Amino acid sequence: MRINNVDGLEYELIQGTDSTEYDSLVYDSRKVIKGCLFVCLKGLKFDSHDVINAVVTDGAAGIIIDHDCNYPDGVNVYRVENTRKALALCSAAHFEYPAGKMTVIAITGTKGKTTTALMVRHLIEKTGAMCGYIGTNGIYIGEQHIPTLNTTPESYEVNQYFSQMVDAGCKYAVIEASSQAFLMHRLDGIYFDYALFTNIANDHIGDGEHKDFEEYLNCKVQLFRQSRAGLVNIEDEHSEYVISNSLCSTMTTFGKKPGADYWYDGLELVQNDKYIGSVFELHHGNDSIKCSVSIPGEFNADNALAAFSIIKEMGFDNDFISSGLNDINICGRMELVHSTEDLKVIVDFAHNEMATVNLVRTLKSYNPKRLVIVFGCGGNRSKERRYGMGRVVGENADFAIITEDNNRMEPFEDICSDIHSTFDKTGCKYIDIPLRPDAVRYAICNHKPGDMVAIIGKGHESGIDKNGTVTPYTDQEAVRDVLKESDNR
Repeated sequence: MRINNVDGLEYELIQGTDSTEYDSLVYDSRKVIKGCLFVCLKGLKFDSHDVINAVVTDGAAGIIIDHDCNYPDGVNVYRVENTRKALALCSAAHFEYPAGKMTVIAITGTKGKTTTALMVRHLIEKTGAMCGYIGTNGIYIGEQHIPTLNTTPESYEVNQYFSQMVDAGCKYAVIEASSQAFLMHRLDGIYFDYALFTNIANDHIGDGEHKDFEEYLNCKVQLFRQSRAGLVNIEDEHSEYVISNSLCSTMTTFGKKPGADYWYDGLELVQNDKYIGSVFELHHGNDSIKCSVSIPGEFNADNALAAFSIIKEMGFDNDFISSGLNDINICGRMELVHSTEDLKVIVDFAHNEMATVNLVRTLKSYNPKRLVIVFGCGGNRSKERRYGMGRVVGENADFAIITEDNNRMEPFEDICSDIHSTFDKTGCKYIDIPLRPDAVRYAICNHKPGDMVAIIGKGHESGIDKNGTVTPYTDQEAVRDVLKESDNR
């Protein structure tokens, strides 16, 4: 890759030449390779502009910077307006623009991204085609699964994974496009075939995230400025703003409102001792299809509608859609881990007020004898989530168990105190159990006939982050371990 061949990159040559051929691109100062092009990034605690001399000593042949700094002689230096944007553009070029070799679908929204994205992937693969996935649940390339820390990884990794998907034979890819990804320029240089907006609510605002709701909304809208076709949920109050600020060549709507291009009706919630789900009829013009979804609640019918809209816009027919939705199971998204007439246990990723509202509304619609909720809140994150989740759980649960989530570097007692500030006002019965495995055990071992137990906040996650250490753990395995112990007694 030569920097003067990178599409869309504007730079000033400060020193050296811009015709050097670079075989490797690096942005982590600990991973410098001899002869590489190194991109300096400024983070919250570390700025690699400050270690340029060490990076060059380690072998970097070219440096991209975005502000005044010291650099030695004998190295190519390029100045840009924003190095994160430069990294994205260079990454796309380095991996030979892999997104352009597949049909790429990007999904954004406060809630519903993961479920909708995995529904789309599942339906595409029902046709026999390979479809990659990048999102909250990790990376999927065929049977390979790679865990990730961020919903949308750094731009270098996004393009690297897209390249691996192309090499593996994927004709399609689905990516969850987070607002943070657009704020940090992780998706610059990629033009998407389809973009879908699920909804937006007041979340991800605070230190280390978005400064206000306006910035949050506009980062979501950015997706529709770099996509060919857009699909928007007109149920959301901000849908008109998304549509009016789009640069897509076509815009399609879905929702329950009259006039939507795609809609559904006839929703019925169904359950038995082995199953919780819903049935409904999907419509597009004169085309209709009867569907059942094996994930509970009206909200997941909304997600199915979103997935159906994309699949139909892509030109697929109805033959496989109904069966595809009926057998879907998504890790940590309203995941039914155990189901008998006596007890149902559900694991879900709900980790903010909006998601928790939807969760309790969904589960209560199935009329459990009692709704028991096991939950906590993440440390070193906005306290508004704690207040909101505490209030919602307290107002809707019949019994609650407050426990750890990813406490990170914050004491559980401080997080718990914030939850209690709104929870205690509701009068809901509860118990505090700091260790999450113990909380899960208590919920199951002390259940009453007809209970529905919802263990929320971690969903698909495979560890507990506490005091700088991540301990392997999943809610699903914790449930199975307790049930296995009960069976062996």
